[in-house]
Amino acid sequence: MDQHLLSIILLTPLAGLAVLLLIPGKNKDLIRLWANLVGLAGFLISLPLVARFQLNHPGYQFEESAPWIPTLGANYHIGIDGISLLLIMLTTLMGSIAILCSWNAIQERVKEYYAMFLILQTGMIGVFLSLDFFLFYVFWELVLVPMYFIIGVWGGPRKLYAAIKFFLYTLAGSVLMLLGILTLYFAHFSQFGFYTFEIADLMKLNLPLGTQQWVFWAFFIGFAIKVPMFPFHTWLPDAHVEAPTGGSVILAAVLLKMGTYGFLRFSLTLLPKASMDQKIVQILAILSIIGIIYGALVSLMQSDWKKLIAYSSVSHLGFCTLGIFSMNPNGIAGSVLQQVNHGISTGMLFLIIGIIYERRHTREIKEYGGLAHVMPKFAIIFAIAMLSSAGLPLLNGFVGEFTIMQGAFEANPIWAAFAVTGVILGAAYLLWLYQRTMLGQVTNGKNLTIPDLSAREVALFVPLIAWSIWIGIYPKPYFDILRQPVTEIVERVRPGYFDGGVRNAGVPVPKPLPAQRAPGRASDQNRGGVPAQPAAVSSIVSQRSRVGGGQ
Repeated sequence: MDQHLLSIILLTPLAGLAVLLLIPGKNKDLIRLWANLVGLAGFLISLPLVARFQLNHPGYQFEESAPWIPTLGANYHIGIDGISLLLIMLTTLMGSIAILCSWNAIQERVKEYYAMFLILQTGMIGVFLSLDFFLFYVFWELVLVPMYFIIGVWGGPRKLYAAIKFFLYTLAGSVLMLLGILTLYFAHFSQFGFYTFEIADLMKLNLPLGTQQWVFWAFFIGFAIKVPMFPFHTWLPDAHVEAPTGGSVILAAVLLKMGTYGFLRFSLTLLPKASMDQKIVQILAILSIIGIIYGALVSLMQSDWKKLIAYSSVSHLGFCTLGIFSMNPNGIAGSVLQQVNHGISTGMLFLIIGIIYERRHTREIKEYGGLAHVMPKFAIIFAIAMLSSAGLPLLNGFVGEFTIMQGAFEANPIWAAFAVTGVILGAAYLLWLYQRTMLGQVTNGKNLTIPDLSAREVALFVPLIAWSIWIGIYPKPYFDILRQPVTEIVERVRPGYFDGGVRNAGVPVPKPLPAQRAPGRASDQNRGGVPAQPAAVSSIVSQRSRVGGGQ
């Protein structure tokens, strides 16, 4: 079964879609029940990946490969590493929750709605599994279509404007990315004499810096729009505000991660010279910091509950890109973990907004106040989600932000100094939102009769709250999963980083203090110089002292 486990995970939504199309459109309850069963099955089928995943395994696991379009050099080649594993688990869980939260919200064209969601689920999973660039691009583009219809058919008053804007922005980035892919494709033929889209083969290319820079920027536009990075973010607030609750949840939790995943999987590994170019790194770090601060400041000014959380995503994803372009183990590992954290916490926040909107049909913050008196269970869950997003210690957001800050400080202390203001502002707008909506006296009589959460609605939050607490209290398993792929990425862009090459990589290495020369470091040397936990929330000083100790 292991040989085809990834294909089973990938095709489960499509198999469910085939059955869904046979159910009469008038039988809405059966359609809802079947779609939820398929979503839950997709999550349960993905769980064996966690149990069977091998730590410290180089390269990819559960690989499957078969010829697809031999004349083009395109193959059906899928596999996962630790980064893919975490994002696949996030996708299957959030997909099932997004389907479940749509039970009452969607009353028209129910069959078509769930059909779009199952196609979307297939596309997102395919993006994180693909090891062939052509296959990746097919899944990347596939995601556009169902998301366009989810926003454009089941969205709010300005749904067509938001859907078209989303589609055009993402399509423009995809076309530029395609040009970059074709550049690598033909360069491989000129160097090796055969055409291929295999990522492993394209990594063997020896391209001059100028070519790598051009391809890097082509990829950058496509991935930055999807993240979205400043200044390519303007489609996101409109899409979030107009999308139905399920669409907002899956957009924030998974779709945005496709951009950050693209940076990690393709930009850094295929274009290491361009990725380490000082001008490029500085530009991307500055854009990330601007996004962090800008998104937080704009969130403080919002009167629409949903738009506030939408702009908060711009700020939080800025941390993720800053971690990636810190180009060190802490930054990259923290970025991946924070991508998962953002999916959990922001997914919960959009669920909260959707639940209150179903009851009051308004997202204006001024319409609320004192809801904790009327909806105590709702207020408790909202508090957990808000503190998770704000980065409270012992919840998931803190671990990711702290590790990113470590990586950013190691790369450039000034980056960390500016970025940390985003943490402060994030706590400000989230606490202010909570105070205005939950605390105080009930100022609007319409809020007095709002029912509290139902059992189905509580069930939406239970796995997300449990996951956020687990990551916050015991993040070690996640850093263990990320250790090997993060090590490989850093070694790819900064050769010799773990073998005493930090000085050559441009990072100053201070002389270690005597107390830093712990006698137990011999075990690290036995592993060929690779730190025991290069990606964990371990001290940067200890990493440097290991290098210094070997001099």
